[in-house]
Amino acid sequence: QVQLVESGGGLVQPGGSLRLSCAASGSIFSINAMGWYRQAPGKQRALVGIIGSGGSTNYADSVKGRFTISRDNAKNTVYLQMNLLKPEDTAVYFCYAAIRVPPTFTLNNAWGQGTQVTVSS
Repeated sequence: QVQLVESGGGLVQPGGSLRLSCAASGSIFSINAMGWYRQAPGKQRALVGIIGSGGSTNYADSVKGRFTISRDNAKNTVYLQMNLLKPEDTAVYFCYAAIRVPPTFTLNNAWGQGTQVTVSS
């Protein structure tokens, strides 16, 4: 059983910053990629950014230069630093991790419960 627990969401003014965190726990053999997705009202869930096990990153064009993904492998935790926030960043943000779980050691797609980020003046 794997669980992703998110924290750090909230209300922020345009131009402000928030830092999201997500910690994985449970029966984990290893964690491959970790990342963040978001879903705005009336829209599909979309990729925000991912970070590989070796530290390589990819971001959606809409957040490049403003958002930064990092991870702490010792804590099984991924972070999303969000700067220069815009109203269009308002969404529910979901943590994602590709995790190998015993006894099969195949990759499982794990998701957090989602945390609300609202950017409004």
